Amino acid sequence: MTTRSLEARSVIVTGGGTGIGAACALKAAEEGARLTLVGRTKSTLERTADRIRTAGGEVTTVAADVTVEDDVARMIEAAVTFGGGLHGVVANAGGGGSLAPYHLQDGSEFVRVLQLNVVGTMLCVKHAVPHLAAAGGGSFVAMSSIAGHVTHRYFGAYPVAKAGIESIIKNAADEYGSAKVRFNAIQPGFIATEVMEGIQRGGPVWNSYVEQTPLADVGHPEDIAYVARFLLSDESRWITGQTIAVDGGNCLRAGPDYSAYVQKVFDPTALDPRNSR
Repeated sequence: MTTRSLEARSVIVTGGGTGIGAACALKAAEEGARLTLVGRTKSTLERTADRIRTAGGEVTTVAADVTVEDDVARMIEAAVTFGGGLHGVVANAGGGGSLAPYHLQDGSEFVRVLQLNVVGTMLCVKHAVPHLAAAGGGSFVAMSSIAGHVTHRYFGAYPVAKAGIESIIKNAADEYGSAKVRFNAIQPGFIATEVMEGIQRGGPVWNSYVEQTPLADVGHPEDIAYVARFLLSDESRWITGQTIAVDGGNCLRAGPDYSAYVQKVFDPTALDPRNSR
C-alpha cells in the first residue's frame, strides 16, 4: 500500500472555506493531513470541512482574521492541539481592493489591502515558525499572484502586496533554513473561482487573460492545490525560497486589461491624471 504524502501531518490552511484555499485543503486531506481550516466565516468553513469529513478526512475549523495577531496566535495553537504539532501552512487568505488608477486610489483602502496580504502573511510566519521548527522542520506555502510579477493596471495595492509576500518568503527561507523550515510561494494566474465569477466569460477582460496565456485557457483551483500538496510534502524537500507560477504561461506575456470595468466606475476624463490638478 502506498503511503500518502501528508499522512498524519498537521496542516493549516487560511482562507480555507472557498476557492483555492478549499481546493488546497481537500487535496491535503486526501493525502492524509490533519487539517485546520481558517477563515472569517465559520459556516463557510464548515461546508468545506463537511466535504473533507465525508471523504474520511480529519479536520477542524477556526474562525479567525489573519490581520489580528491574537487571532493568528489562537488559530496556530488550535492547529497544534488538533494535529499534534504543526508541519505545514498554506497562507492563502488575502484579497484585493477596488479598481482605480493610482491618482484616484483611496489611501485607507490601499493600506487595508497591504494589511490583509502582507501583514497577514507575516503574522502567520511569525506564529507558525516555532512550531514548524519544533516538529523538526516543515513547509510554509504562501499565495502570491501573477499580479506580483506582471503589471495589472488599476489594481492599486494588490500587485504591491503580492510582491511583498514573495519578498517575505525569500527572506524567511534564508532565515529559517537552518531549522529545516522551508518557505515557498505559488503565483496563480487567472483561476476560475467564486471571486472571478463577476468576469463575463468571453467578455473583454476574460479574453484579455486568455489571449495573453500560451495555453489559451483559464486555470482551476485544483491546479493550485496539486502544487501546494507537492510543496507541503517531502517530495519538495530541496526547494525553498521559490515562487512557482501556475498560470498557463501568462507570466511570459502581459497582464489583463480591466479598462472596461474601470471606465464603468469613473468618468473617462478623470482617468487622465492631467485633469486632476
